[in-house]
Amino acid sequence: MNTQHEQALQFHQLHNTKGDPLVLINIWDAGSAQAVQAIGAKAIATGSWSVAASHGYEDGEALPFPLVLENLKRIKDKVDLPVTIDIEGGYGLSPDDVKVNVGLVIEKGAVGINLEDQRIGEEGLYTTSEQCLRIAAARAAGQQAGLPLFINARTDIFFQTAAGQHASCIEQTLSRAHAYAEAGADGIFVPGLSDARLIETLCSHSPLPVNIMVTSHTPSLRQLAELGVARISYGPLPYLEAMNALKEVGLAALSLHN
Repeated sequence: MNTQHEQALQFHQLHNTKGDPLVLINIWDAGSAQAVQAIGAKAIATGSWSVAASHGYEDGEALPFPLVLENLKRIKDKVDLPVTIDIEGGYGLSPDDVKVNVGLVIEKGAVGINLEDQRIGEEGLYTTSEQCLRIAAARAAGQQAGLPLFINARTDIFFQTAAGQHASCIEQTLSRAHAYAEAGADGIFVPGLSDARLIETLCSHSPLPVNIMVTSHTPSLRQLAELGVARISYGPLPYLEAMNALKEVGLAALSLHN
């Protein structure tokens, strides 16, 4: 098994193959991580929504952070692949809190994080300067641990804007991408963006590899690769489909008794 440092370098490299994006089937526990590893995945990525739901909590840092860490450790103990964890807003309001918490997920074996600019439990985003301080704190935690941590900087600009107005958000997104890159981010995650033309524009001008989340409205995986996307995530979709399959099995079984 590769060391954590080697896995971190490997994870970085997976974002640099043009036309061959890293595909992450987001998981929620050790069992789902093992299933994804078994089918040939190159890395393991948690999704905060799915992890929270699997523990009976809502998304938005409602899941206690000690449970986040315990779940991460169980996942890391059962797979050999690089693991990146979605820690939402870092479970802390201040950069110092973010630094401490990122240090803890590194201790549990993670080589990457998602860190979003949405104000948890509030409307709106952190200002660019505020979020840059939080990203810099996460980078400092990686440096303190001697780990080239992959920081996937998520912006919720497109989630907070009607689809018909997404074109007007590209300039703001690129401005944040440049600032986040200077603060130490390694990737830019733009959930909610599904327009092929806008995705191509973002990929062409972003200083960071672009991460798109699959929805019913996004282009095909092949199209996303052609548009320049470096990383493709599935978010809560795998968990929702797994739960629907469970319900179908249960309904079929229970119907035998009706």
